[in-house]
Order: sequence, then structure tokens, then C-alpha cells
Amino acid sequence: MRHRNGLKTAVLLGALTALVIAIGYAFGGSTGVVIAGVIAVGINVYAYFNSDKIALRSMRARPVSEAQAPQLYATVRELSQRAGEPMPRLYVAPTMQPNAFATGRNPEHAAVAVTEGIVKILTPAELRAVLGHELSHVYNRDILISSVAGALAGIITTLANIAWFIPIFGGDRNGPNPLVLILTMLLGPLAAGLIRMAVSRSREYEADASGARLTGDPLALASALQKISAGVDRMPARGDSPLASEAHLMIESPLRGGFAGLFSTHPPTEQRVARLRDMARGVVR
Repeated sequence: MRHRNGLKTAVLLGALTALVIAIGYAFGGSTGVVIAGVIAVGINVYAYFNSDKIALRSMRARPVSEAQAPQLYATVRELSQRAGEPMPRLYVAPTMQPNAFATGRNPEHAAVAVTEGIVKILTPAELRAVLGHELSHVYNRDILISSVAGALAGIITTLANIAWFIPIFGGDRNGPNPLVLILTMLLGPLAAGLIRMAVSRSREYEADASGARLTGDPLALASALQKISAGVDRMPARGDSPLASEAHLMIESPLRGGFAGLFSTHPPTEQRVARLRDMARGVVR
């Protein structure tokens, strides 16, 4: 499963990169490819070094000490030692929607955050299972992969918007081809969003499985996901909220309604729960 998901992620990231290059070529030939490449490298480097700061600041998450959150520290320390990995920094985000996320470019520069709401509704075993899931994201390097995918998707959208206003991006000396512009403006960002969604969904399934192996309790994670999903149903995030801007990092999509399900970065909760229950029974997918 891990090998298959890793190959799928590599293919999808390759598709995003190819899309960036293709759009750059469509609007500026070889010069456009160079421009798109420079932008891609620059944004990816920035995302690599700053993804944790951006996410934590956006969520207004505050660091907590061991004296403030002894159970949280004890659980994360135990799981980190079990995995043989460094212990991440711990944060609490001031929102009552139950959710959690991990961020950081590698295990040495990682942070795990839980919301105030999730701490209130989960049992210790369920919270441990959620923390195992988030630590697995860190240990699988998923945060870096997600940041790169997001950055590449952002480049495609930016290039599509720039193309309307800068004539030199046209495919010939007479200016931009209107059909190419329209297709790029509409289909480029859509394709980028779908690929980014596929990357994220693949990583969520793997984090569920590896997190359950780390904790040894897939049913606790299944139970936690059901409670979290029900909590999000009761208090979904608004589209302009910090939760929405960092939705791809959360253990459960904080959005509901409209196109949120169709374009969600997370697999359906019922499918995740079914896989975890199969895992508990020893069924291999």
C-alpha cells in the first residue's frame, strides 16, 4: 500500500510540474518555461522553509508547555519514542471545531496542533489515535509533499490570471490566442486543483494506516474520525476562515456543503472508517 501511494504521489506531482511547464510554454515559448520554472523553484523553496510558520500563524495556534498539557505531551512523547523519531513542538488552536493538523518540512522541524474542540470530545485512546495519524504525516514527509503540491497549484492559477493582462505571454507575435487564454484560465486551475486533491487524498489513506500501525489501535482512529466528522457537521468552517485556508492539513475537512465534498482534499470519512475496520480484522486492501 505504501509503495503504491508513494508512486501515485510522485506521478501526480510530476503531472503538476508538467502542467506548470506546459502553461509557461503556451504563453512564452522557451522563455515562458524558464519563467515558470524560476517561479516554481522560488515558491517551493519558500514553502519548504516556511510551511509550519504559515499554517500555525494562520490558525492562531499557541505553543503549550508540558505543565499546561501533560497528557498531550505524554502521548506524543510515547508515540515519538515508539517510532524512533524526534518529538515535535505542540500547539493548541483556539477553535471549537474538532480538528488537528501537523506541519513542518521534516521530523526535526515539525509541529502538531490540536484544536480546543477536539480535546473536549475525544477519549484519551481516540486522541492518541489522532496524534498517531498526525505524527505519521510528519514521518512520511507528507507536509512537504502537500506544500509543494499547493505551491505548484498556486503557480498555475497565477500564470492563468497573468495571461489575461500581459500580452507578451501570447503564443505568437500578434498577441495571445484567445482560445488558449480561455482554456488556460478555466481548465488550468481546475486541473491543478484536482491533482492537488488526489495527492492529499492518497496521503490521508496512508497516514490513517501508518498511524494505526504506530498506535496499534485502528478502531480508536475509526471512532475518532466519526466523532470529528460529526463535530464538523455541527459547526462547519466558513470559506474565509483560517480553518478553510488550511483545510488540506486537517485530519478532517473543516468544510461542508456546496462543492466542498466534490473538491475535498480528504477521502469520505465512511471510506476511511471502513478501511480502518478492515485493518483491525486483518483484511489487507
